Amino acid sequence: MTDKQWERLEPMLPPQKQAFGRPYDDHRRIINGILWKLKTGAPWRDLPERYGPWSTVYSRFFRWKNKGIWDQLYAAIQAEADTRGAVDWEIHYVDGTIVRAHQHAAGLKKRVRKGRGIGLLSRRL
Repeated sequence: MTDKQWERLEPMLPPQKQAFGRPYDDHRRIINGILWKLKTGAPWRDLPERYGPWSTVYSRFFRWKNKGIWDQLYAAIQAEADTRGAVDWEIHYVDGTIVRAHQHAAGLKKRVRKGRGIGLLSRRL
């Protein structure tokens, strides 16, 4: 992440020092580790040491996901870009009608379990 990108992102992040407990590890280093992982698709355990312990990067990613912080960051960055006029909604709009799903994502067939229902009841009588 460049210094310019970091200057824009840093004010939107949670405070480095929490109200209780240990302070967070450096946000920038952790986010760079998350970006590396997402860019490469490598397993979390293969994260280079320069980003800190892989378990710290992993837990921060999922904690922030569960708290909705990534969604808030995305919305703030998108709103900022829209305010600057950098978003053309004719081009940059994506919804479920545009994104194609894999053929196996079409639905799940119901399975009828054998040995249940009327047939089982009649055998007992």
